[in-house]
Amino acid sequence: MKLFLLYIKQHKKGIFIWILFCLLFIISFILYRLPLKAVIYPALICLIFGVIFICIGFLNKVRKHNQIVTMKKITADMISYMPPIECIEDNDYQEVIESLKDEVLNLSASTTERYKNLMEYYTLWVHQIKIPITSMQLTLQNEDTPIFRKLSSDLSQISQYVEMVLAFMRLESDYSDYVFKKHDVGNIIKNSITRFASEFIDRKIGIEYEPIEKIIVTDEKWFSFVIDQLLSNALKYTHKGSIKIYMKDTILCIEDTGIGIASEDLSRIFEKGYTGYNGRIYKKASGIGLYLCKRICNNLEIDIYVTSELYRGTTVHINLEQNNLKND
Repeated sequence: MKLFLLYIKQHKKGIFIWILFCLLFIISFILYRLPLKAVIYPALICLIFGVIFICIGFLNKVRKHNQIVTMKKITADMISYMPPIECIEDNDYQEVIESLKDEVLNLSASTTERYKNLMEYYTLWVHQIKIPITSMQLTLQNEDTPIFRKLSSDLSQISQYVEMVLAFMRLESDYSDYVFKKHDVGNIIKNSITRFASEFIDRKIGIEYEPIEKIIVTDEKWFSFVIDQLLSNALKYTHKGSIKIYMKDTILCIEDTGIGIASEDLSRIFEKGYTGYNGRIYKKASGIGLYLCKRICNNLEIDIYVTSELYRGTTVHINLEQNNLKND
């Protein structure tokens, strides 16, 4: 109905001119004392033909409108067909669209090339920076003094930040490097705990780990990144007490006794860049870690959610039930 009203509005000048001519003929016939039937019959015939032409024109407009709506759903590089040209404006519009299409394609190619170069640079940078980090970690692992443990902990954080940069770049890319295989969740978690061992000792934070025997289909590298990030967050916001890792049915739980999360922030903690109440207190919060975890978990076909109480602690829940992957 809206489209029909717009079509009538578009042809309102023609309709107005038809009405005006009918009135002129009627007035002329009245002034010359001629029978009105002589003008009414032609007016009715013109009206019938006008309605027919309006209906035909409207059906053509509907067909053209549907073609344009279909074009709106595809990308610029897929547009290969344009509706037939019916007037000068159609030709002008199609020339503008073709010009914009070429501009979009050139911009897309340029952006893709720049992104590819940026990815290559950061990938090279990550691998280069890992060499001195690994060297320093190997040097420090043979020492067991407070200052060496502190240095080892700081190096571990630097290494994790480097991995976050690479993970963020890869997630924003158009390609995927996921390799899904069967993996033991318990082994992945134990490896993560080992990587943070020096920080647990230095921070005097206890770790309660209930042995987990669970096999899932996942990508070990990306799943390990999620566990590392969650352990890092738990350590960052826990000043005393312990961190507990356990299974509850099919749900992996990572529970801490830290500062917790404000209730008004819980619905937004997975948003990119959102730090909330804790971010205002701890300026080092970036709001990227949990965002990356959520993105990765979605790609791994697992669900992640958080329950927390301010100043009482936080529990991250990862549902390892993978119906979609099992069906595949």
